[in-house]
Amino acid sequence: MLYLAALLVHCVPLAMGQYDICKSWVTTDDGPSWEFYACQPKAMRMKDYVTVRVDPAGITCGDPPERFCTHENPYLCSDECDASNPDLAHPPKLMFDSEDEGLATYWQSVTWRRYPEPLLANITLSWNKSIELTDDIVITFEYGRPTIMMLEKSLDNGRTWHPYQYYADDCMEAFSMPARRVRDLSTTSANRVLCTEEYSRWAGSKKEKTVRFEVRDRFAIFAGPDLKNMDNLYTRLESAKGLKDFFTVTDLRMRLLRPALGGTYVQRENLYKYFYAVSNIEVTGRCKCNLHANLCTFKEGSLQCECEHNTTGQDCGKCKKNFRSRSWRAGSYLPLPNGSPNACAAAGSAFGNCECYGHSNRCSYIDFLNVVTCVSCKHNTRGQHCQHCRLGFYRNSSAELDDENVCIECNCNQIGSMHDRCNETGYCECREGATGPKCDDCLPNYYWRQGCFPNVCDDELLLCQNGGTCYQNQRCICPVGFKGVLCQQSRCEVDKKDCDGAPGAGGSLATVALGLLALRLPGWVDL
Repeated sequence: MLYLAALLVHCVPLAMGQYDICKSWVTTDDGPSWEFYACQPKAMRMKDYVTVRVDPAGITCGDPPERFCTHENPYLCSDECDASNPDLAHPPKLMFDSEDEGLATYWQSVTWRRYPEPLLANITLSWNKSIELTDDIVITFEYGRPTIMMLEKSLDNGRTWHPYQYYADDCMEAFSMPARRVRDLSTTSANRVLCTEEYSRWAGSKKEKTVRFEVRDRFAIFAGPDLKNMDNLYTRLESAKGLKDFFTVTDLRMRLLRPALGGTYVQRENLYKYFYAVSNIEVTGRCKCNLHANLCTFKEGSLQCECEHNTTGQDCGKCKKNFRSRSWRAGSYLPLPNGSPNACAAAGSAFGNCECYGHSNRCSYIDFLNVVTCVSCKHNTRGQHCQHCRLGFYRNSSAELDDENVCIECNCNQIGSMHDRCNETGYCECREGATGPKCDDCLPNYYWRQGCFPNVCDDELLLCQNGGTCYQNQRCICPVGFKGVLCQQSRCEVDKKDCDGAPGAGGSLATVALGLLALRLPGWVDL
């Protein structure tokens, strides 16, 4: 039973799905301890922390100076872009500045003076950090919105790119896709990439400046039009495959493929009115901290999660060094309203859940050691958290710690090995002369006969002498008149009686018969 002694509990925000509290100090029958919750930072203006890049080189106007005109006054081309003059320059940083007294400042491209070559420009926004979008992306264009553009996203800091949304005045002509609206998507297609004509057609009004990526409309598919049912949204973010990643980015890229045409075809006699101009880009989101942090700060040029739950890393994506008794997992929005923190645990922690990787369902508190340990580990595991293999078993490298087949029997050969234990790669400790993972083979110069024994003879180093024959490396079969391990001794030198008979005959007829018999009988032993 829990008794509230909370210092940091705020129930209302948690119930509303804000997930802004990571932990609170509570008192239980076993003493005080931290109670953890899933948590995340608040949303903020992400453009304040962005790095912007515009390409290709030379696409920004002003070098050399260039005049341009607008669709409202297409033949009064008295405006000028000059990178050397601060009052006439239009660098990329003006897409993110504060505009005083309603005076628009904007980045501007060169004009389409090289028609019919396409006028292409890329604007790349990088955070060097995973962020989760919480509101619409809004891009404000001056002098007309592009008739064709793409929004792309990256999840790996710009190494790979994926389409996010297509924009065109004619989707079928530009991208071979039918035009669709986000508000028409269903719960099963909320993360679909689509093409929209809503922001590309010429309206002839100066108020029609914005292009949107509709995050809120996609949220509304689950949370309702006023986003009042956030619990349902958080539930779907956990349960719907790919939905959470759909709203996660490290980089965004706008590919501007054709400028505003003023409602007509390209008028080649006046190309100074065709260009891109972006005055503002709004991106609202939060740092992705895997539900392990409620604060995110800007340090050393990049955003960093202030990790809780004994996690660490830029995205709280791993456990701290001394808190790895269980595998790292992201927090979860479920169960509502507080979610699951999935905190990293320290080995020997007396408070909190004891992780047994599914190999035990009982734990015991050892008072004099002040540790909690798993009881009766199954599946041939052992250890405080059932994280090791029993003697006579080794870790299956292709299985996770919670796999029932995580420990494999050593199966050491009882004769060739010292014991039935093996090392972490499954190799047994072999007796002299034995080899192989299970000690069931012999080293060179050894032979197997219920164990490995050194060769008595062979065809290279231990040669049988005086015409002797090596039998299965176990002994020399000596010709008549010789004996010894390698047939190195003459019988005449050892026993004069063996020299009776014809000179050089090597013995009597009976001795010759015995020698012939020895060649036929492998088990024959010299006397």
